[in-house]
Parts: sequence; structure tokens; C-alpha cells
Amino acid sequence: MWRFIALFLIVLAVLFGIEKLNPVQVALVHPWTNFLAWFSAGIMTVFDADVISHGRIIQSQAAGFGVSIEAGCNGVEAVIILVAGMLAFPSPLKLKLAGIAAGCIAVQGANILRVISLYYLGKWDKEVFDFAHLYLWQALIMLDVLVVWLLWIRAVARNQGANLAV
Repeated sequence: MWRFIALFLIVLAVLFGIEKLNPVQVALVHPWTNFLAWFSAGIMTVFDADVISHGRIIQSQAAGFGVSIEAGCNGVEAVIILVAGMLAFPSPLKLKLAGIAAGCIAVQGANILRVISLYYLGKWDKEVFDFAHLYLWQALIMLDVLVVWLLWIRAVARNQGANLAV
């Protein structure tokens, strides 16, 4: 367990350090954040033609209300925590890569729901938006990371058990 904790903290520090580098921000994080806004707005326009996105902002054309997806709200940090947990856990590389791919999709899927819900909550009630943004969704995204990681560990254990039985 101590090996896992130490490796998790080291990988976490390295990945967060890399993520904060300006070239990484410019080449990956900012384009991802812009894509997230564009994709979320695209989903919303299916039932709300008033929504537009530009850069990292999702906005109502009529009301002018908008939300900006900032650092910490783009799901990158949550994915880093998940990846660190998967890389630190003793398992075959093939299972780590499959878990990271599926986990990234799950975390970003939840984050898209987060962005969309926060846009509409902000349009409806600032106090409810603040609570959901600062407390509710922070906890739900981290819970998503934990659940995905635990499901992945269960799959790894099943796979390793199957390999032992062969």
C-alpha cells in the first residue's frame, strides 16, 4: 500500500507539473477547453437554439448570459488524478491503457453534464449556480473519478484472477 501511495503522489506531482507548463497549456489544455465549450454548446443547441460558444465561453445570444470554462472546470485535473491512480496501481500496461481511455471518456462525459447543468443553473439562479459549481459538482466529479477507478480495479482483479486460473 505504501508503494502505491508513494507512486501515486509522485505521478500526480509529475503530471500536474507537466500540465502547468505553458507549452502544454497552449498546445493541449486551452484547445481542449475550447473544444469542451464547443461540444457542450453543440449538445445544447439540439434543444436550445439560443446557445453559442466562442473560445471557452458558452453564452445565450438573447440574454447575453454566459459561462466561461476555466482551469479546474475542464476536467483535466480530474483526469490527471484518475490517470495517476491507474498508473500507480500494480497492473499490466494493457489494462492501464484501457482503463485510462475508458476513464477519460467517463470523466469528460460527466464534465460535459456538469458544464451544461451549470450553464442553465446560472441562467436560472446565481445562488444555486454558486452552490452547484463550488460544492455539488466538485464532489460529483471526484466521486466519478473514484467510482471509475474502483470499477477499473475490480476489472483488473477479475482479469488477473482469470490469468492465474489458466
